[in-house]
Amino acid sequence: MTSSSSPSRKALSKIACNRLQKELAEWQVSPPSGFKYRVSDNLQRWVIEVTGAAGTLYAGETYQLQVDFPEHYPMEAPQVIFLNPAPMHPHIYSNGHICLDILYDSWSPAMTVSSVCISILSMLSSSPAKELPQWEVAEGDQMVVP
Repeated sequence: MTSSSSPSRKALSKIACNRLQKELAEWQVSPPSGFKYRVSDNLQRWVIEVTGAAGTLYAGETYQLQVDFPEHYPMEAPQVIFLNPAPMHPHIYSNGHICLDILYDSWSPAMTVSSVCISILSMLSSSPAKELPQWEVAEGDQMVVP
């Protein structure tokens, strides 16, 4: 048995596979502005390049999102994190985890990868300052995510 840095995941359900294939096909025809899907043969993990919107603190900066889909997507939210280096933002922890309600309690099966990406870009664009989350500042940049 080998160990891996990523948690073990169950294979996608047929519903999840069909939904992701549909979303990917739609993305290839009309990707959200500022985002680029990195082609892969792994439907369960997407890597997406995001470019900061013009006129914002993150204008022209490029970051990468990793989107891991659970077995029962879209009934369960995907896990979305920034790969290092993560942008400095009050709602993004240094380990890349994003504090955004739609990724947790406010998730809805009607949401798509595109809508999540647009929400993340909106979160970046509306930030008045590049700063660490207050919790990380208070703890000296030490964090454990459950």
